[in-house]
Amino acid sequence: MAPKKLDPFLILLSLFLAFNLSNGESFIGVNYGQVADNLPPPSATAKLLQSTAIGKVRLYGSDPAIIKALANTGIGIVIGAANGEIPSLASDPNYAKNWVSSNVLPFYPSSNIILITVGNEIITSNDPNLMNQMLPAIQNVQNALNAANLGGKIKVSTVHSMAVLKDSEPPSAGKFHPEYSTVLQGLLSFNNATGSPFAINPYPYFAYRDDPGRQDNLAFCLFQPNAGRLDPNTNIKYMNMFDAQVDAVRSALNSMGFKDVEIVVAETGWPYKGDSSEVGPSLENAKAYNGNLIAHLRSMVGTPLMPGKSVDTYIFALYDEDLKPGPTSERSFGLFNPDQSMIYDAGLSKQQEQQQQNSTSPVVAPSPDMSKSPMTPDVPNSNPPSTPAVSSNPPVTPASTGPSPTRNKAQFSNGHEANFLQPLMITFSTVLTLMLLY
Repeated sequence: MAPKKLDPFLILLSLFLAFNLSNGESFIGVNYGQVADNLPPPSATAKLLQSTAIGKVRLYGSDPAIIKALANTGIGIVIGAANGEIPSLASDPNYAKNWVSSNVLPFYPSSNIILITVGNEIITSNDPNLMNQMLPAIQNVQNALNAANLGGKIKVSTVHSMAVLKDSEPPSAGKFHPEYSTVLQGLLSFNNATGSPFAINPYPYFAYRDDPGRQDNLAFCLFQPNAGRLDPNTNIKYMNMFDAQVDAVRSALNSMGFKDVEIVVAETGWPYKGDSSEVGPSLENAKAYNGNLIAHLRSMVGTPLMPGKSVDTYIFALYDEDLKPGPTSERSFGLFNPDQSMIYDAGLSKQQEQQQQNSTSPVVAPSPDMSKSPMTPDVPNSNPPSTPAVSSNPPVTPASTGPSPTRNKAQFSNGHEANFLQPLMITFSTVLTLMLLY
Protein backbone atom coordinates (compact mmCIF):
# COMPACT_ATOMS: atom_id res chain seq x y z
CA MET A 1 0.00 0.00 0.00
CA ALA A 2 1.34 3.40 -0.96
CA PRO A 3 2.05 5.77 1.88
CA LYS A 4 -0.68 8.28 2.64
CA LYS A 5 -0.08 11.69 1.10
CA LEU A 6 0.68 14.33 3.73
CA ASP A 7 -0.81 17.79 3.51
CA PRO A 8 2.05 20.25 2.66
CA PHE A 9 0.44 22.79 5.00
CA LEU A 10 0.66 20.35 7.88
CA ILE A 11 4.30 19.71 7.05
CA LEU A 12 5.08 23.43 7.10
CA LEU A 13 3.09 23.86 10.31
CA SER A 14 5.05 21.06 11.92
CA LEU A 15 8.28 22.73 10.84
CA PHE A 16 7.17 26.04 12.34
CA LEU A 17 6.06 24.53 15.63
CA ALA A 18 9.13 22.34 15.96
CA PHE A 19 11.46 25.26 15.31
CA ASN A 20 9.66 27.52 17.78
CA LEU A 21 9.50 24.85 20.46
CA SER A 22 13.18 24.13 20.01
CA ASN A 23 13.97 27.79 20.65
CA GLY A 24 11.27 28.41 23.26
CA GLU A 25 12.87 26.52 26.12
CA SER A 26 14.89 28.85 28.29
CA PHE A 27 18.09 27.66 29.94
CA ILE A 28 19.10 31.05 31.24
CA GLY A 29 18.07 32.17 34.69
CA VAL A 30 19.24 34.81 37.13
CA ASN A 31 19.53 35.09 40.91
CA TYR A 32 17.55 37.96 42.42
CA GLY A 33 19.12 38.72 45.82
CA GLN A 34 17.76 41.48 48.00
CA VAL A 35 20.47 42.33 50.52
CA ALA A 36 20.33 45.94 49.36
CA ASP A 37 18.62 49.24 50.07
CA ASN A 38 18.54 50.63 46.53
CA LEU A 39 16.67 48.04 44.48
CA PRO A 40 13.95 49.11 42.05
CA PRO A 41 10.32 48.15 42.69
CA PRO A 42 9.36 44.60 41.67
CA SER A 43 7.15 45.90 38.86
CA ALA A 44 10.14 47.61 37.23
CA THR A 45 12.20 44.44 37.62
CA ALA A 46 9.46 42.39 35.98
CA LYS A 47 9.49 44.72 32.96
CA LEU A 48 13.28 44.53 32.80
CA LEU A 49 13.24 40.74 32.81
CA GLN A 50 10.63 40.64 30.05
CA SER A 51 12.91 42.76 27.87
CA THR A 52 15.70 40.18 28.17
CA ALA A 53 16.29 36.56 27.23
CA ILE A 54 16.17 35.59 30.91
CA GLY A 55 13.51 32.93 31.35
CA LYS A 56 13.83 32.02 35.03
CA VAL A 57 14.43 33.85 38.30
CA ARG A 58 15.70 32.39 41.54
CA LEU A 59 14.66 34.10 44.77
CA TYR A 60 16.36 33.30 48.06
CA GLY A 61 13.05 33.78 49.84
CA SER A 62 9.44 34.13 48.81
CA ASP A 63 8.76 37.86 48.65
CA PRO A 64 5.07 38.14 47.70
CA ALA A 65 5.56 41.49 45.94
CA ILE A 66 8.11 39.98 43.55
CA ILE A 67 6.10 36.82 42.97
CA LYS A 68 3.02 38.93 42.19
CA ALA A 69 4.97 41.22 39.87
CA LEU A 70 6.08 38.21 37.83
CA ALA A 71 2.51 36.95 37.37
CA ASN A 72 1.43 36.32 33.78
CA THR A 73 4.95 36.89 32.44
CA GLY A 74 5.68 33.20 31.88
CA ILE A 75 8.97 33.62 33.73
CA GLY A 76 9.79 30.56 35.83
CA ILE A 77 10.19 31.36 39.53
CA VAL A 78 12.30 29.51 42.09
CA ILE A 79 11.37 30.38 45.66
CA GLY A 80 13.28 29.44 48.79
CA ALA A 81 12.70 28.42 52.38
CA ALA A 82 15.49 29.79 54.55
CA ASN A 83 17.94 27.66 56.51
CA GLY A 84 16.36 28.94 59.70
CA GLU A 85 12.97 27.53 58.70
CA ILE A 86 14.24 23.98 58.26
CA PRO A 87 13.74 22.82 61.89
CA SER A 88 10.08 23.90 61.84
CA LEU A 89 9.46 22.46 58.38
CA ALA A 90 11.04 19.17 59.43
CA SER A 91 9.27 18.75 62.76
CA ASP A 92 5.79 20.01 61.95
CA PRO A 93 3.91 18.95 58.80
CA ASN A 94 1.37 21.68 59.52
CA TYR A 95 4.12 24.31 59.38
CA ALA A 96 5.03 23.02 55.92
CA LYS A 97 1.37 23.04 54.91
CA ASN A 98 0.99 26.63 56.11
CA TRP A 99 4.22 27.61 54.33
CA VAL A 100 2.85 26.31 51.02
CA SER A 101 -0.53 27.93 51.71
CA SER A 102 1.14 31.30 52.29
CA ASN A 103 3.92 31.27 49.72
CA VAL A 104 2.57 29.21 46.82
CA LEU A 105 -1.20 28.85 46.68
CA PRO A 106 -2.11 32.58 46.48
CA PHE A 107 0.10 33.04 43.43
CA TYR A 108 0.16 29.80 41.44
CA PRO A 109 -0.40 29.28 38.51
CA SER A 110 -0.49 32.96 37.46
CA SER A 111 3.01 33.22 38.87
CA ASN A 112 4.93 30.36 37.32
CA ILE A 113 6.55 28.84 40.43
CA ILE A 114 8.61 25.89 39.22
CA LEU A 115 10.86 24.94 42.14
CA ILE A 116 11.10 25.36 45.91
CA THR A 117 14.58 25.19 47.40
CA VAL A 118 14.65 24.22 51.05
CA GLY A 119 17.82 25.70 52.49
CA ASN A 120 21.06 26.73 50.81
CA GLU A 121 24.38 24.83 51.06
CA ILE A 122 23.20 22.94 54.16
CA ILE A 123 25.36 19.85 53.73
CA THR A 124 28.58 21.88 53.83
CA SER A 125 27.39 24.17 56.63
CA ASN A 126 28.92 21.93 59.34
CA ASP A 127 25.59 22.00 61.18
CA PRO A 128 24.66 18.34 61.80
CA ASN A 129 21.20 19.25 63.05
CA LEU A 130 20.31 21.09 59.85
CA MET A 131 21.83 18.30 57.78
CA ASN A 132 19.67 15.70 59.50
CA GLN A 133 16.54 17.84 59.30
CA MET A 134 16.95 18.85 55.66
CA LEU A 135 15.37 15.78 54.04
CA PRO A 136 12.37 15.60 56.44
CA ALA A 137 11.77 19.31 55.74
CA ILE A 138 11.89 18.71 51.99
CA GLN A 139 9.56 15.73 52.30
CA ASN A 140 7.04 17.72 54.35
CA VAL A 141 7.02 20.51 51.75
CA GLN A 142 6.52 17.89 49.05
CA ASN A 143 3.65 16.34 51.01
CA ALA A 144 2.07 19.77 51.39
CA LEU A 145 2.29 20.29 47.63
CA ASN A 146 0.81 16.85 47.05
CA ALA A 147 -2.11 17.70 49.32
CA ALA A 148 -2.71 20.82 47.23
CA ASN A 149 -2.57 18.78 43.98
CA LEU A 150 0.65 20.51 42.96
CA GLY A 151 3.06 17.64 43.58
CA GLY A 152 3.69 16.97 39.91
CA LYS A 153 3.88 20.62 38.93
CA ILE A 154 6.26 22.25 41.41
CA LYS A 155 9.50 20.47 42.35
CA VAL A 156 11.26 20.57 45.72
CA SER A 157 15.00 20.33 46.32
CA THR A 158 17.92 22.10 48.01
CA VAL A 159 21.12 23.81 46.82
CA HIS A 160 24.70 22.61 47.30
CA SER A 161 28.14 24.17 47.14
CA MET A 162 30.91 22.50 45.16
CA ALA A 163 32.44 21.55 48.51
CA VAL A 164 30.17 18.48 48.58
CA LEU A 165 32.69 16.97 46.16
CA LYS A 166 35.75 15.22 47.54
CA ASP A 167 37.24 14.67 44.09
CA SER A 168 36.60 16.68 40.96
CA GLU A 169 39.82 16.35 38.96
CA PRO A 170 39.55 14.96 36.36
CA PRO A 171 35.77 15.31 35.88
CA SER A 172 35.28 11.58 35.31
CA ALA A 173 36.64 10.96 38.83
CA GLY A 174 34.06 13.19 40.52
CA LYS A 175 33.04 11.82 43.92
CA PHE A 176 31.14 13.16 46.90
CA HIS A 177 32.75 13.34 50.33
CA PRO A 178 32.10 9.96 51.99
CA GLU A 179 30.95 11.63 55.21
CA TYR A 180 28.02 13.07 53.27
CA SER A 181 27.01 9.77 51.72
CA THR A 182 24.17 8.93 54.11
CA VAL A 183 22.39 12.27 53.81
CA LEU A 184 23.03 12.41 50.06
CA GLN A 185 21.70 8.90 49.54
CA GLY A 186 18.40 9.89 51.09
CA LEU A 187 18.21 13.22 49.28
CA LEU A 188 19.13 11.77 45.90
CA SER A 189 16.58 8.98 46.33
CA PHE A 190 14.00 11.74 46.86
CA ASN A 191 15.26 13.69 43.81
CA ASN A 192 15.09 10.52 41.73
CA ALA A 193 11.59 9.59 42.87
CA THR A 194 10.09 13.04 42.36
CA GLY A 195 12.06 14.20 39.32
CA SER A 196 13.49 17.17 41.19
CA PRO A 197 16.98 18.44 40.32
CA PHE A 198 20.31 18.32 42.11
CA ALA A 199 21.13 22.03 42.35
CA ILE A 200 24.78 23.05 42.55
CA ASN A 201 26.78 26.32 42.77
CA PRO A 202 29.87 26.05 40.51
CA TYR A 203 32.04 29.17 40.31
CA PRO A 204 35.02 29.05 37.93
CA TYR A 205 35.85 32.45 39.41
CA PHE A 206 36.78 30.82 42.73
CA ALA A 207 38.80 28.15 40.94
CA TYR A 208 40.81 30.90 39.26
CA ARG A 209 41.09 32.98 42.42
CA ASP A 210 42.53 30.01 44.29
CA ASP A 211 45.02 29.11 41.54
CA PRO A 212 45.86 32.22 39.50
CA GLY A 213 49.39 31.11 38.64
CA ARG A 214 48.37 28.11 36.56
CA GLN A 215 49.16 28.53 32.87
CA ASP A 216 46.07 29.40 30.82
CA ASN A 217 43.87 29.20 33.93
CA LEU A 218 42.11 32.50 33.31
CA ALA A 219 41.35 31.75 29.66
CA PHE A 220 40.18 28.28 30.66
CA CYS A 221 37.78 29.76 33.19
CA LEU A 222 36.49 32.43 30.79
CA PHE A 223 35.66 30.07 27.87
CA GLN A 224 38.46 31.65 25.86
CA PRO A 225 41.05 29.98 23.59
CA ASN A 226 43.40 27.75 25.56
CA ALA A 227 45.27 24.46 25.21
CA GLY A 228 42.55 22.47 26.98
CA ARG A 229 42.94 19.80 29.64
CA LEU A 230 42.72 16.11 28.97
CA ASP A 231 40.69 13.76 31.15
CA PRO A 232 42.85 10.61 30.92
CA ASN A 233 39.99 8.34 31.97
CA THR A 234 37.72 9.35 29.09
CA ASN A 235 40.26 10.84 26.65
CA ILE A 236 38.06 13.94 26.51
CA LYS A 237 39.81 17.28 26.21
CA TYR A 238 38.01 19.89 28.24
CA MET A 239 38.21 23.48 27.04
CA ASN A 240 36.48 25.39 29.85
CA MET A 241 36.08 25.14 33.60
CA PHE A 242 32.28 25.36 33.71
CA ASP A 243 31.76 22.10 31.84
CA ALA A 244 34.42 20.42 33.95
CA GLN A 245 32.73 21.39 37.19
CA VAL A 246 29.30 20.31 35.97
CA ASP A 247 30.65 17.01 34.62
CA ALA A 248 32.44 16.34 37.92
CA VAL A 249 29.03 16.59 39.60
CA ARG A 250 27.55 14.34 36.91
CA SER A 251 30.23 11.73 37.60
CA ALA A 252 29.63 11.93 41.34
CA LEU A 253 25.88 11.41 40.84
CA ASN A 254 26.51 8.51 38.47
CA SER A 255 28.90 6.87 40.92
CA MET A 256 26.12 6.79 43.52
CA GLY A 257 23.73 5.21 41.02
CA PHE A 258 21.65 8.30 40.22
CA LYS A 259 22.23 8.72 36.51
CA ASP A 260 18.71 10.04 35.92
CA VAL A 261 18.85 12.88 38.45
CA GLU A 262 19.19 16.13 36.51
CA ILE A 263 21.59 18.91 37.43
CA VAL A 264 20.63 22.56 37.76
CA VAL A 265 23.26 25.27 38.15
CA ALA A 266 21.67 27.37 40.89
CA GLU A 267 24.47 29.97 40.95
CA THR A 268 27.44 30.92 38.84
CA GLY A 269 28.95 34.27 37.99
CA TRP A 270 31.97 36.56 38.01
CA PRO A 271 32.49 39.88 39.85
CA TYR A 272 33.15 42.94 37.71
CA LYS A 273 34.95 44.81 40.48
CA GLY A 274 37.07 43.96 43.53
CA ASP A 275 39.58 45.26 46.05
CA SER A 276 43.18 45.80 44.98
CA SER A 277 44.14 42.59 46.81
CA GLU A 278 41.58 40.46 44.94
CA VAL A 279 42.71 38.43 41.95
CA GLY A 280 40.33 38.13 39.01
CA PRO A 281 37.50 40.68 39.38
CA SER A 282 37.23 43.10 36.45
CA LEU A 283 34.63 44.39 34.04
CA GLU A 284 36.37 42.63 31.14
CA ASN A 285 36.52 39.28 32.91
CA ALA A 286 32.90 39.43 34.09
CA LYS A 287 31.72 40.30 30.58
CA ALA A 288 33.84 37.52 29.10
CA TYR A 289 32.65 34.86 31.56
CA ASN A 290 28.95 35.61 31.50
CA GLY A 291 28.88 36.47 27.79
CA ASN A 292 30.64 33.27 26.79
CA LEU A 293 28.62 31.21 29.27
CA ILE A 294 25.39 32.48 27.72
CA ALA A 295 26.65 31.75 24.21
CA HIS A 296 27.74 28.29 25.32
CA LEU A 297 24.31 27.53 26.77
CA ARG A 298 22.58 28.76 23.62
CA SER A 299 24.76 26.53 21.49
CA MET A 300 22.85 23.51 22.87
CA VAL A 301 26.11 21.58 22.82
CA GLY A 302 25.87 20.59 26.47
CA THR A 303 28.82 19.04 28.28
CA PRO A 304 30.84 15.97 27.23
CA LEU A 305 28.98 13.77 29.70
CA MET A 306 25.60 15.40 28.95
CA PRO A 307 25.75 16.33 25.26
CA GLY A 308 22.99 18.02 23.30
CA LYS A 309 21.19 19.63 26.23
CA SER A 310 22.01 22.82 28.10
CA VAL A 311 21.78 22.66 31.87
CA ASP A 312 19.42 25.22 33.39
CA THR A 313 21.79 27.88 34.70
CA TYR A 314 21.05 30.79 37.04
CA ILE A 315 23.60 33.60 36.80
CA PHE A 316 24.55 35.42 39.97
CA ALA A 317 23.18 38.09 40.04
CA LEU A 318 20.52 40.40 38.65
CA TYR A 319 21.58 43.38 40.77
CA ASP A 320 24.44 44.24 43.08
CA GLU A 321 23.59 43.85 46.76
CA ASP A 322 25.13 46.87 48.44
CA LEU A 323 24.50 45.74 52.02
CA LYS A 324 26.43 42.49 51.79
CA PRO A 325 29.52 42.31 54.01
CA GLY A 326 32.98 41.27 52.92
CA PRO A 327 35.30 42.45 50.12
CA THR A 328 34.16 44.63 47.25
CA SER A 329 33.66 41.62 44.97
CA GLU A 330 30.79 40.43 47.20
CA ARG A 331 28.82 43.51 46.15
CA SER A 332 29.86 43.45 42.48
CA PHE A 333 28.26 40.47 40.77
CA GLY A 334 25.30 42.38 39.30
CA LEU A 335 24.31 42.45 35.64
CA PHE A 336 22.09 45.55 35.92
CA ASN A 337 22.09 48.81 37.84
CA PRO A 338 19.13 49.78 40.02
CA ASP A 339 17.91 52.05 37.19
CA GLN A 340 17.78 48.91 34.96
CA SER A 341 20.70 50.00 32.78
CA MET A 342 23.31 47.34 32.03
CA ILE A 343 26.49 47.35 34.09
CA TYR A 344 28.00 45.60 31.07
CA ASP A 345 26.57 43.87 28.05
CA ALA A 346 26.49 40.10 28.62
CA GLY A 347 24.38 39.41 25.52
CA LEU A 348 21.04 39.01 27.31
CA SER A 349 18.83 41.11 25.04
CA LYS A 350 16.23 39.28 22.99
CA GLN A 351 17.77 40.71 19.82
CA GLN A 352 21.17 39.27 20.76
CA GLU A 353 19.53 35.95 21.53
CA GLN A 354 18.05 35.83 18.03
CA GLN A 355 21.34 36.88 16.45
CA GLN A 356 23.21 34.11 18.25
CA GLN A 357 20.60 31.55 17.27
CA ASN A 358 21.00 32.61 13.64
CA SER A 359 24.80 32.52 13.78
CA THR A 360 27.14 29.60 13.27
CA SER A 361 29.99 31.17 15.26
CA PRO A 362 30.24 31.54 19.02
CA VAL A 363 30.46 35.03 20.47
CA VAL A 364 34.05 36.12 20.97
CA ALA A 365 34.53 37.66 24.39
CA PRO A 366 37.11 40.29 25.28
CA SER A 367 40.63 39.22 26.13
CA PRO A 368 41.29 38.39 29.78
CA ASP A 369 42.15 41.29 32.05
CA MET A 370 45.78 40.69 32.96
CA SER A 371 46.12 43.75 35.19
CA LYS A 372 46.40 41.39 38.13
CA SER A 373 48.77 38.90 36.58
CA PRO A 374 47.72 35.24 36.79
CA MET A 375 51.39 34.37 37.02
CA THR A 376 51.77 36.02 40.41
CA PRO A 377 51.01 34.13 43.62
CA ASP A 378 47.50 34.44 45.00
CA VAL A 379 47.19 37.17 47.59
CA PRO A 380 45.84 35.67 50.82
CA ASN A 381 42.44 37.12 51.56
CA SER A 382 41.89 37.64 55.26
CA ASN A 383 38.28 38.55 54.59
CA PRO A 384 36.85 35.90 52.25
CA PRO A 385 33.36 36.11 50.77
CA SER A 386 31.00 35.74 53.65
CA THR A 387 27.61 34.21 54.14
CA PRO A 388 25.24 36.35 56.19
CA ALA A 389 23.98 34.50 59.23
CA VAL A 390 20.41 33.28 59.10
CA SER A 391 18.49 33.71 62.34
CA SER A 392 16.20 31.09 63.77
CA ASN A 393 13.34 33.42 62.93
CA PRO A 394 14.22 34.61 59.43
CA PRO A 395 12.66 37.71 57.89
CA VAL A 396 10.16 37.43 55.09
CA THR A 397 13.01 37.88 52.64
CA PRO A 398 16.01 35.85 53.83
CA ALA A 399 19.47 37.14 53.12
CA SER A 400 21.12 36.07 49.90
CA THR A 401 23.90 33.57 50.48
CA GLY A 402 25.70 33.63 47.15
CA PRO A 403 28.34 33.68 45.99
CA SER A 404 29.89 30.75 47.76
CA PRO A 405 33.56 30.98 48.71
CA THR A 406 33.97 27.34 47.84
CA ARG A 407 37.42 26.07 46.98
CA ASN A 408 37.08 23.41 44.34
CA LYS A 409 39.57 21.28 42.50
CA ALA A 410 37.89 20.94 39.11
CA GLN A 411 40.57 21.90 36.60
CA PHE A 412 38.90 20.85 33.39
CA SER A 413 35.99 21.66 31.12
CA ASN A 414 34.71 21.04 27.63
CA GLY A 415 34.31 23.51 24.81
CA HIS A 416 32.80 22.04 21.66
CA GLU A 417 32.29 24.27 18.67
CA ALA A 418 29.05 26.18 19.08
CA ASN A 419 26.30 25.19 16.69
CA PHE A 420 23.45 27.62 16.98
CA LEU A 421 21.53 26.18 14.04
CA GLN A 422 21.45 22.64 15.41
CA PRO A 423 17.73 22.56 16.35
CA LEU A 424 16.69 24.08 13.02
CA MET A 425 18.88 21.76 10.96
CA ILE A 426 17.55 18.68 12.72
CA THR A 427 13.98 19.82 12.19
CA PHE A 428 14.57 20.81 8.55
CA SER A 429 16.23 17.46 7.83
CA THR A 430 13.27 15.60 9.31
CA VAL A 431 10.70 17.57 7.33
CA LEU A 432 12.69 17.30 4.11
CA THR A 433 12.81 13.52 4.53
CA LEU A 434 9.00 13.44 5.02
CA MET A 435 8.42 15.52 1.91
CA LEU A 436 10.66 13.29 -0.20
CA LEU A 437 8.95 10.14 1.08
CA TYR A 438 5.43 11.41 0.65
